[in-house]
Amino acid sequence: MVWISRLAITLSLLVCVSCTQLKGLSKEGGEPLADESAAQQADAATRKNGEGPAGGKQDPWNPSLQSDYEYLDLNDLSPEEQLTWAARGARGEDGDIEGGVDTTPANIWNRIRAGFALDLVNQTNPRIDSEQKWYASHQSYLDRTFGRSALYLHHIVNEAEKRKMPLELALLPVVESAFDPFAYSHGRASGIWQFIPSTGKHFGLQQNWWYDGRRDIVASTDAALTYLQKLSDMFDGDWLLALAAYNSGAGTVMRAIKKNQAKGLPTDYWSLSLPRETSMYVPRLLAIAKVVADPDTNGVTLVDIADEPYFGVVELDSQIDLAQAAKLAQIDVDDLYVLNPGYNQWATAPLGPHRLALPLPQLKVFEDAYANTPKKQLVNWTRYKVRQGDTLITIAKHHKTTPEVVQEVNRLKGALIRVGQQLLIPSSYEGEDFYSLSADNRLEAKQSKQVGGNGAAKVEHTVKAGDTLWDIAQDYKVNVRKLARWNGMAPGDVLSPGKTLVIWTKSGVQQTAKASSPSIKNRQVIRKIGYKIRSGDSLYRIASRFNVSVNDLLRWNSINKGSVLRPGQRLSIYVDVTQIN
Repeated sequence: MVWISRLAITLSLLVCVSCTQLKGLSKEGGEPLADESAAQQADAATRKNGEGPAGGKQDPWNPSLQSDYEYLDLNDLSPEEQLTWAARGARGEDGDIEGGVDTTPANIWNRIRAGFALDLVNQTNPRIDSEQKWYASHQSYLDRTFGRSALYLHHIVNEAEKRKMPLELALLPVVESAFDPFAYSHGRASGIWQFIPSTGKHFGLQQNWWYDGRRDIVASTDAALTYLQKLSDMFDGDWLLALAAYNSGAGTVMRAIKKNQAKGLPTDYWSLSLPRETSMYVPRLLAIAKVVADPDTNGVTLVDIADEPYFGVVELDSQIDLAQAAKLAQIDVDDLYVLNPGYNQWATAPLGPHRLALPLPQLKVFEDAYANTPKKQLVNWTRYKVRQGDTLITIAKHHKTTPEVVQEVNRLKGALIRVGQQLLIPSSYEGEDFYSLSADNRLEAKQSKQVGGNGAAKVEHTVKAGDTLWDIAQDYKVNVRKLARWNGMAPGDVLSPGKTLVIWTKSGVQQTAKASSPSIKNRQVIRKIGYKIRSGDSLYRIASRFNVSVNDLLRWNSINKGSVLRPGQRLSIYVDVTQIN
């Protein structure tokens, strides 16, 4: 595209890995707390080495970013990062001049400043000061975060203005998610506004295999602003209390207010005893608003974002393959995903929504092409004849979909199918890898990178009935939050039997794999199995059978050589399935 190649003349860009891949810290410097936002988990990374606001003591609740930067050419960026930075060029950052007249659109920052209504001048507190100093000293973080916001910020500002809401609220995604539409926290919050599943459903955000409305920019923005308005009404128009409730829940704030009332203390936000995260949440928003209000005084520059819409929305009446949609709009499919991050799979959901956000210049292009495309070409369908032994689970697995999708498409009331029955299965036009920003491919890309540290071995574990993340983490001697993060989940998520989990472990698994087949090191397939001891078994016999060492068996099962093996006792064994007869 013209505006991407135009940007390619820049010498280099300072970038960092996506915030969803950064390591968060708990209060003690370990794992992220379960209720931290995705932005906080991402931002805590540089605190690990003692970096804090104004050079002070490490504070894991303050925003930061990974400290290992690299200078990369545009071609080295991920599709999401390319689109983010290309958007800056597309929206007139260079200041186009035609006939001696500057045609650069007005800057959105002036409009946002004009809509500030939280009395920033008189909002003074050491907590705000520390956050403000941190933002002011991290230009690259601001570049990256506001670079991502270039696609969405105009829409958010428009919607907030329609509701006559303070425009400081348009900056809330900086605090929640660093404007990463694919952000997912360990508290199961998702999207730029970080809705947890239950709250999302309460505000009408659908969540299923095909689609997650919490990541839909249009739907989640509407839900977030509606939620904030309700909270403001609940707290008599006090936006600071409303923001605190958005973070910790209205009940938490109400209890803090009642506690102060009982003691005869003030009940404004600054006087309440709130959870630590919430006590920093509001100051963080006020701090970024102060930076935006006066970037020069804070010694930073803001990414130029034109005060004009980046995307338009088209409502379709049927399901469409996203590869086909991108083709009709004449854009790259990755660009389509970044504007429509709510779609988990290769197409819109069979029963909707079918709304698509498209770059504004391509909206008419798409509409014209769509009008001339037969509906049967919008989605590829496979007709499958049920065979002996088939189940909805096996059929769905074979076609890379879910039993629920097969049921939904074929209007099946239950799981019963009969031999010879014809089923329609939706399938993608392109190969699976083509949809690189689908939920499965984003997770696969994340899992392909070694995240367990030097010497960690990648193990795949197939979930069995009754398994929990906690049990599996204990078995593999890994942290449960890490295990959840490696698999795009939260620690409390329910596991489905048959699901494959990726685990990075430094336990005896790696040593066993190396000893068993050094010549095909990269082809090892490690699995954990449970072995039930039978009469006559010995450690040596079991080890020989599975091509492992006796010492491995002792270590994996926390037993010693003198332990007596009892029939019926179960042992955990990590094996390379390619090396077992």
